[in-house]
Amino acid sequence: MSGAKRLTQQEINGLFERISNWGKWGKDDQRGALNYLTNAHRAAAARLVQTGEAISLALPLATAPAPDNPTPVTHLMIQSGHDAHLLTPPPFTADYLGINTHGYANTHLDALCHIIWNGRMYNGFEASEVGSTGALKLAIDVAREGVIGRGVLLDIPKLRQVPWLELTDHIYPDELDAAARDHRVEVKEGDVLLVRTGRAARRRSKGGWSPEEGLAGLDAACLPWLHDHRIAVLGSDGVSDAMPFGYDEGWVSIHTCAIVMMGVHLIDNMDLEALAQRAQALGRYEFQFVMAPLVVRRGTASPVNPIAVF
Repeated sequence: MSGAKRLTQQEINGLFERISNWGKWGKDDQRGALNYLTNAHRAAAARLVQTGEAISLALPLATAPAPDNPTPVTHLMIQSGHDAHLLTPPPFTADYLGINTHGYANTHLDALCHIIWNGRMYNGFEASEVGSTGALKLAIDVAREGVIGRGVLLDIPKLRQVPWLELTDHIYPDELDAAARDHRVEVKEGDVLLVRTGRAARRRSKGGWSPEEGLAGLDAACLPWLHDHRIAVLGSDGVSDAMPFGYDEGWVSIHTCAIVMMGVHLIDNMDLEALAQRAQALGRYEFQFVMAPLVVRRGTASPVNPIAVF
């Protein structure tokens, strides 16, 4: 485990202005750090593909209740195969899905309207821009062209030589640097950074648990590191935040600072196990990353199926 110290509360309070990207791409910008993903970045990422092997980084939609899934996905059959032959030709089957796009169970992309701090969202937009009809600013459909670029995996359990991190473990900036060195990869501007904690492996071994018990993730001390590396998107097999946060103020977290101040979209609840195994086998921790959120107008998030292509 890292020997780095956590920031003081005063130091964290001073982070907000330092890591702010408000106005960087104009006062009306709604894409945030997605602006780092240029056509040149997408073209360069395509050149990373060597074998064409594709790996899904998504969990199956969670339809069963669990300690970390109090609002399971509703999956209803509209038409089954048992009586499809009675329908006007051609016979068909069909179903219906109802989903809470946030939470701790389903792989999803948070929109920049998801988190509010002091009455404001990213780039200074007022929280009142999100009403009963959805988000008029910073909705998830700003990513309708997809997130396509260079993906980088930092496998912290591999670095620590453990199968997974424990529930209350915090990850510190020096470990991000150490993992990059261990993996022989550099985190660059415009990257989609994925941080593995081993949550999916632990869940399969021990079953689900309430996030209130703890969830390994990044300490707030990582925020300047993330800002300095100019990542486009941050993803994790947890929710990026270490829980409990370990600080006096509950709002001081990766979600708050990354989304509101830096304009970084977050991917929560990924499954990074197959990716970690393949990356280690290949000795390659960079790959083409492809993800297409649903075009949900005024939506605060979208379920996603991210793909790593080697």
